[in-house]
Amino acid sequence: MSRRVLVARLDSVGDVLLCGPAVRAVAATASVHLLCSPTGAPAGRMLPGVRRVHEWDCPWIGNPARSVTPASVAELERILAEVDASEAVILTSFHQSPLPLALLLRLAGVPRITGASGDYPGSLLDVRLRPGEDFPESQSEVTRALTVAAAAGFALPPGDAGRLAVSGAADPAPLVGRNPYVVVHPGAAVPARAAPLERHVEFVHALAQAGFRVVVTGSPSERGLTARVAGERALDLGGRTTLPELAGVLARADAVVVGNTGTAHLAAAVGTPVVSLFAPVVDERCWGPFGVASVLLGRRDIACAGTRARECPIPGHPCLGEIEARDVVDAVRAIRRVTERGDSDDGTLAAREAVPA
Repeated sequence: MSRRVLVARLDSVGDVLLCGPAVRAVAATASVHLLCSPTGAPAGRMLPGVRRVHEWDCPWIGNPARSVTPASVAELERILAEVDASEAVILTSFHQSPLPLALLLRLAGVPRITGASGDYPGSLLDVRLRPGEDFPESQSEVTRALTVAAAAGFALPPGDAGRLAVSGAADPAPLVGRNPYVVVHPGAAVPARAAPLERHVEFVHALAQAGFRVVVTGSPSERGLTARVAGERALDLGGRTTLPELAGVLARADAVVVGNTGTAHLAAAVGTPVVSLFAPVVDERCWGPFGVASVLLGRRDIACAGTRARECPIPGHPCLGEIEARDVVDAVRAIRRVTERGDSDDGTLAAREAVPA
């Protein structure tokens, strides 16, 4: 397979996971080199179809953003020289532009570049999609990425339904044993998307009272949070899992209770139902769990809806702070009923009808 294509997704773990189906579409007929941020690279290495992951901390995507310097640009130039791509597919969200990267790719000699841009791209893009004209903005990031890949000439192979997927999930038995459990993941990379700590403590207590075995997960920086949430009622795995190990823990779970963060998309990628504690600062149609049974909990009638706020601007964090523990328990029960019945390829609608958000 001599065709070498650079696929760029320069965000975090969840964003990279959501571009997985588009990556597989490109990989069906080309060799995929995936350009990721250092944060997103571990997810990139788990995506089927990726030949190699290249890390670059992008100055206009990262938050906090590094400075644009000759040295930071030279890092990318070295990667591009090594890849020697025949073309590039730039994947971005609605609030991002592919044009800065397209300029650097063009200067490096990449002959064909595809991206979605509301701004006039001049000669920077060979294939340009116009958001809002060529595709709707309010749709799953998965569908958006597949649309960009299709415009570049890449389609999913026969038999690929376009679900999220990862490879290399580790056996969770050494961490969690063999008995059934529900995962509660209290942290989020963006603070506005995480329910208050005291609510998570209540969720764990209520789930345990209802007879569920609970496992609490989190990153190394969230060890203090997970310890307080787990208390004496749950198994605390905070800081104890690599991404492949976390994928294995999620894959064995009956359900995952989690905010809008990368762990929600990793759960979907291993086929586990999600109780999504979803803050409306971003569009649920773009960022909600994709392709698995899910229940979205949280208020939508909040002034900060759609603002992309990173810190909650409203005292009390009402969109997530008002979720009741009994609603989480009911959502887990409803999701289990949907998945146990197996009466739909995608249980999302049925689960939402069972427990309205």
